[in-house]
Amino acid sequence: MCGIYGMVSLDGSNLRRPDLAPRLAHALKHRGPDGVGEQTDQDAILGATRLRIVDRRDTGNQPFVGPGGTVVVCNGEVYNAGEIRNRHPTYRYRSKTDVEPLVPLLETHGPTALTWLDGMFAIAAWNRETRTLLLVRDRAGEKPLFYAQFGHEVWFASEIQALREHPDKSCSLDSAAIADYLALGYVREPKTLHPEIRKIPAGTVVTFTANGSTSSPLDQRTDKTTTVHSARPDRLRSLLQSAVIKQMHADVPVGVFTSGGLDSSLVTAFATQVQPGVHTFTARFTDSSYDEGLFARAVAAHFRSRHHEVVVNPKTLTEALEIVTARVAEPISDPAVLPTTLLSRVARQHVGAVLSGEGADEFFGGYPTYIGHQWADTVTRLPSPILASIRQTLTRKAASSKRVPMAMLLDRFLSHSADDTHRRHVSWFGTGLLRYLPRDWQDHVLGGLPTHIDPVLAAMEMDVSGYLREGLLTKLDRASMLWSLETRAPFLDKYVVAYARSLPRHEKVAGRKLKIALAEAAHGVVPSWIIRRRKRGLSVPIGSWINNELRTTVGRLLEPKRIANQTFMPELPVARLLAEHQQGRANHSRALWALIVLQLWLEKREGSDLV
Repeated sequence: MCGIYGMVSLDGSNLRRPDLAPRLAHALKHRGPDGVGEQTDQDAILGATRLRIVDRRDTGNQPFVGPGGTVVVCNGEVYNAGEIRNRHPTYRYRSKTDVEPLVPLLETHGPTALTWLDGMFAIAAWNRETRTLLLVRDRAGEKPLFYAQFGHEVWFASEIQALREHPDKSCSLDSAAIADYLALGYVREPKTLHPEIRKIPAGTVVTFTANGSTSSPLDQRTDKTTTVHSARPDRLRSLLQSAVIKQMHADVPVGVFTSGGLDSSLVTAFATQVQPGVHTFTARFTDSSYDEGLFARAVAAHFRSRHHEVVVNPKTLTEALEIVTARVAEPISDPAVLPTTLLSRVARQHVGAVLSGEGADEFFGGYPTYIGHQWADTVTRLPSPILASIRQTLTRKAASSKRVPMAMLLDRFLSHSADDTHRRHVSWFGTGLLRYLPRDWQDHVLGGLPTHIDPVLAAMEMDVSGYLREGLLTKLDRASMLWSLETRAPFLDKYVVAYARSLPRHEKVAGRKLKIALAEAAHGVVPSWIIRRRKRGLSVPIGSWINNELRTTVGRLLEPKRIANQTFMPELPVARLLAEHQQGRANHSRALWALIVLQLWLEKREGSDLV
């Protein structure tokens, strides 16, 4: 795990500002506090700030340079590095890291061999002879990689703030990215809020030469839904177990983030088989309606892990908000980034890496909204008076500051059940601001979303390519790397994902059942009460927080004149949403939180050149 960065002159001329390379490294120091390595030429600089997870010796420092002129830096973990190393036994390795085998792989077989990689990674490879730069990102999008092209130079880095060091950076904002953020709570690849900075899309190889750039998929997908297998619990158990085993490999202790739910409990079960007494970490909320600490504690007791609880209350949430606002160079609207930040800080005191349950809901069908898509057409045929009466009752309950997710879900469900699949899902799963955006912004947000004849599968694809990739994984990476903690997600193992994609929909979601295949695979591995638990997820009591401890800050950030002066913002009814929320007439916490985070990011941006 590292932070990688570089600047390359594609036409062979000298770099314009090589003196700025140390500032790029400094901007990524939190991702790799164990040292900085650089390969410096007049026309190219590639560097890495190192977090020592595998082979902790100095000989493992990046970059790695091959005899054919290939320079490689990599952020992440290549789980099948040993297999690749054995393919090239005559190569003179200087380390036992998982990164160095990439050099003989590329020099022998070329970029097409990248399809052999199994892992989470962001790779930059510069070939001095062919003057070709490869930027590559793993299939799931676990590891970030950004780039910007200024004339004949390409700059790249693991996080945005490093690229903002360029003297030609723009001061404008990307309106399409703003539309994404306001409706979805995140910005879809390849966009960022900065018009000159782009993301390498997940599962993509981008090749730069003096003649331009080309993009190609890391893999040619063969797991189409026409290739259907029936769920076999023993097969899925075996795949998950294998994923956990290989992701537990490290030269530092590895722990688990757990909530007491099915996904993290499965990971914990297999992790304790590898490492008895594994460290587990959970967030313990003082608001009992949000707290799952007792369930996590029961899981820890069952598997005899060394369990750690992190207290989450308004004071610690405020502390986390200040940390994230000051140190993360992009707005993350998922409030779960705050407890994840607190968890990561404590976890880093005990382990160097953690496993998490990200990906299970999106690939195996774990969100209640998927059930909603099944029943939407039926509900729209109910008489209007009955619908109106139900909605009135649900709206009152959903406005409560306590956690009543089912009332909120049902209220949203009835509000948008008559919409088409895309609009319905964004309205259910987004910020709640879509309907207030200008029509052309709405068209942008809804355009280009994955389609499928089955609305449930369409929604799952939207969540994989959007919410998981741009929301959950971004949150997890930035929050954990603030404390130099590596995170790994066994459910995103390429073999587990391929198996999940091969399953028919009725093995994932059917009737009122969710994650059907995964629940079957869990029998005999975790206690039955975990399998029966209704999904809750990591939520934060931001509704009451906005009305109480943050009331003054919210009033300042969402002051009408402030919003009106931001010409890139549409005419959102911010004052009305805030008033209804604070008066207890509605729960607009999702929409308000997205706006609050955006305003905090803008404040930081205006006050610093580092964002």
